[in-house]
Amino acid sequence: MHKGLKWLAVLTTLGMLFVLLGGALVTKTESGMGCGRSWPLCHGQLIPSNITIELVIELAHRVVSGGVGLLVLALSVWSWKSIGYKRETKFLSILSFFFIVLQGLIGAAAVVWGQSDFVLALHFGISLLSFASILLLTLLIFEVDQKFDANNLVIDKRMRFHMVGVTLYSYIVVYTGALVRHTNSSLVCKDWPLCVNSAPSLPTNLYEWVQMGHRMAAGLIFIWIAYITYLAIKEHKHQKVIYWGWIIAFTLVSLQVISGALIVFTRLNLGIALLHALIIACLFGLLCYFNLLASRSRLQK
Repeated sequence: MHKGLKWLAVLTTLGMLFVLLGGALVTKTESGMGCGRSWPLCHGQLIPSNITIELVIELAHRVVSGGVGLLVLALSVWSWKSIGYKRETKFLSILSFFFIVLQGLIGAAAVVWGQSDFVLALHFGISLLSFASILLLTLLIFEVDQKFDANNLVIDKRMRFHMVGVTLYSYIVVYTGALVRHTNSSLVCKDWPLCVNSAPSLPTNLYEWVQMGHRMAAGLIFIWIAYITYLAIKEHKHQKVIYWGWIIAFTLVSLQVISGALIVFTRLNLGIALLHALIIACLFGLLCYFNLLASRSRLQK
């Protein structure tokens, strides 16, 4: 296997992580209009004259996204030619490039025409799908050397159901989290885990419902992944990829819950908020990899 392809895959995956975090940074610093209503230029200028921190953040995000888009195109073409014989390669190559283009178009539309909070929340979800497809393509490239046992797995129907179900559900959780950010609902509930504020009660407005809906969704996925991890430890010790994979997944979802609580306790500390986005990206990518394994495994009743 070409070492150059491996380096390109790793670089592209890391670059997509920077795109994800850059998008979260733009949202959290309210820099989306840093370049005005112009795209791809800033205020209609190639080199902006009035430099602000919001402009720097937004412009940097655009530059990084454009550069990573070129890397994704190169990775897709090279992977297609080098490991196109692997069943998933061509599909993931197309998917990787499609989602990063779609992400860019939604971002551009948000700048030029404006978008609702619900559409803007979807922008992060599209970025996450793009990252997951690139990560899976990278793992396929490294699988060729057979450095880890990811083939000839036997996954029973129950485990397969949980793999697919929790992955689909995790995307809903991601969307609710992105909606919290884009509706500025992060600190509408100043207590955790309940939205107590002055007195215990049901949410009284849309922002509290958005915040508490996300917390309930996050709590459920924590319980679900904990249960799947229990099954993996109990029944899949002989399949190290499944065994250790779910232990890592449980560790990530635990860190996600902790970082979510710290966002409230620290009153939206920027570093913790970005860490929160990074963890969910890693978790979602891992869950998608489980689905790839399930799709190629021999079915056991």
